[in-house]
Amino acid sequence: MSQLFQIHPENPQQRLIKQAVEIIRKGGLVVYPTDCAYAIGCHLGDKNAVDRIKRIRKLDDKHNFTLVCRDLSEIGTYAKVNNTQYRILKNYTPGAYTFILRATSEVPRRLLHAKRKTIGIRVPDCAITLELMRELGEPIMSTSLILPEEEFPLTDPYEIRDVLQHQVDLVIDGGYCGMEASSVINLVEDVPEIIREGAGDTSNFS
Repeated sequence: MSQLFQIHPENPQQRLIKQAVEIIRKGGLVVYPTDCAYAIGCHLGDKNAVDRIKRIRKLDDKHNFTLVCRDLSEIGTYAKVNNTQYRILKNYTPGAYTFILRATSEVPRRLLHAKRKTIGIRVPDCAITLELMRELGEPIMSTSLILPEEEFPLTDPYEIRDVLQHQVDLVIDGGYCGMEASSVINLVEDVPEIIREGAGDTSNFS
């Protein structure tokens, strides 16, 4: 059965953050809050954990996984960013956006879009998430917690635990954080393309 940690959304308890990161390092799946919805994540180098997420969400190779990063400096390690893309990222991070970019060789091939070799990049405005990544020292491989046949992410940590108690290792209760997934913006081409309208304001991209 999965564990449940209640972590303060503004002042995360470091003891619990460290325990959560240890679970991630050991190959665990963690459900955690972001600035717009709950997400499910794992260590980016762990194939078995990624496969478990694919089974939970019934994802195929066309799905763009997201690397949740702590800041702009970390993005450059995993995505190819030109000056125009950098300005957009600087203006809209942290925030409720996922940006699709061309991946660098630092990203495991199994996380890439099968044909385009792209990766989603996200910097959420959420104290719990940022503390998890600061302690981990690298991005979390992540995807929104939208279950098969559902349109929106699950919102209640206790319901999440009931539904996924034998499929994930930890659920972090960070309170209500919304039920809308992030907006997804494709920055691969010269003109940004809105892939999914979500929590982030996309009016400047249309």
